[in-house]
Amino acid sequence: MSAINETPKHTLSIVVPVYNEEANLRHFYEAVCHEMAKLPDYAWELIFVDDGSADKSRAILHELEQKDCRVQPMLLARNSGHQLALTCGLDHADGDVVITMDGDMQHPPEMIPALLRDWEDGYEVVQTIREATEDASWLKRTTSASYYKFLNIISEVPVQPGGSDFRLMDHKVVVAFRRYREHARFIRGLVGSMGFRQKQVHFTAPPRYAGVSKFSPRKMWRLAVDGVFTCSTFPLRIGLYVGFFSMMVSVVLFLHVLFETFVREDTVAGWPTIIACVAFFGGLQLMILGIIGEYLGRTYEETKRRPLYLLERGKPADCGEAAPTGFAPPAGAAKGQVNGHAV
Repeated sequence: MSAINETPKHTLSIVVPVYNEEANLRHFYEAVCHEMAKLPDYAWELIFVDDGSADKSRAILHELEQKDCRVQPMLLARNSGHQLALTCGLDHADGDVVITMDGDMQHPPEMIPALLRDWEDGYEVVQTIREATEDASWLKRTTSASYYKFLNIISEVPVQPGGSDFRLMDHKVVVAFRRYREHARFIRGLVGSMGFRQKQVHFTAPPRYAGVSKFSPRKMWRLAVDGVFTCSTFPLRIGLYVGFFSMMVSVVLFLHVLFETFVREDTVAGWPTIIACVAFFGGLQLMILGIIGEYLGRTYEETKRRPLYLLERGKPADCGEAAPTGFAPPAGAAKGQVNGHAV
């Protein structure tokens, strides 16, 4: 019996941010279709959020949409970044359960059935933990591990080392997530701080199917900084700690000056001490001002209340009357009218 004639018990939305992934999209779509064919109890949609791609990604998404109306492309007006592209997809995902993942095959589609089984067991968030990446360099592995250790030291909420944006979320978790509207966002930290019943699943990320990573060192640094300032106010307290330390150093320097002046009585002009103090405290003040400025700048950006992203094209209209609301039937089904919209 075809999936059209069956009544699926659940609906699944798969959200995939896309940025210059023309070499991966068709293969990823076929891999998802292969895995979902094993799950007749699920009607599903594949929401691709194109983040201002400059290659042929949009043309390929249009081609896949024409082939299978379960493919739901959304086009951002400009490149807004991976985290905001994910946010856009979550804002428009209608499924009983939502899975977010990348489309370069480093988030294996064959894990989808296992994630759904955990959801059926009652877990509301299933977070995948990347134990290793087969093509990752030693430097990247080391810096990533060190970053998460540092982040967990200063963060008010735990952030799982190796956590990725490959996760399952129940619909009520997605609805709760939509209330978080800050611009500088670190979704791994946000989801971890939300609570709900969570489970972790470990996996080894395979190499990319094709192409190269679009996360440049600059983008990785920006995401790392967002993680620090989103998850913690500890940097603001650095001024207190370093100021106390500086005061103690100043006392020691003052005692040294007294010793040189009244005991040894052979001091020359004290310009070395003065220069050292000026340089030390000047650098300290600039560092503290920079930290305060970082928080003030983020506060300023939030007070402008600008939209998180702008859509060039929103989620396509639903297609197929036999499918659950918001979901399309398998490829080849006739298109019709849903809620007054041509599809």
